Amino acid sequence: QVQLVESGGGLVQPGGSLRLSCAASGSIFSINTMGWYRQAPGKQRELVAAFTRGGSTNYANSVKGRFTISRDDAKNTIYLQMNSLKPDDTAVYYCRGVGVGGAYWGQGTQVTVSS
Repeated sequence: QVQLVESGGGLVQPGGSLRLSCAASGSIFSINTMGWYRQAPGKQRELVAAFTRGGSTNYANSVKGRFTISRDDAKNTIYLQMNSLKPDDTAVYYCRGVGVGGAYWGQGTQVTVSS
């Protein structure tokens, strides 16, 4: 089993920044890829940014140039640095890990962008 715990969400004004963290524990050796997803009210969950199995990164077009995904393997943690935030970025952000055991999700952290 893998446990994923997100943190760092909150309320921020348009144009502001937040950094989300996702700490992994448990059978982390089984994880091949990790990434961030989000779900806004009334919308489907969508990919925000993720590491591929080859170690490269993928970003949703809507966040390219504003968001950066990174990792600290020593801490079993991935991050999402979010800059120039817009009201449309308001959503619950989820961490996802995929491995031989299947897909694992964190509980989510709320990000609200509003003046």
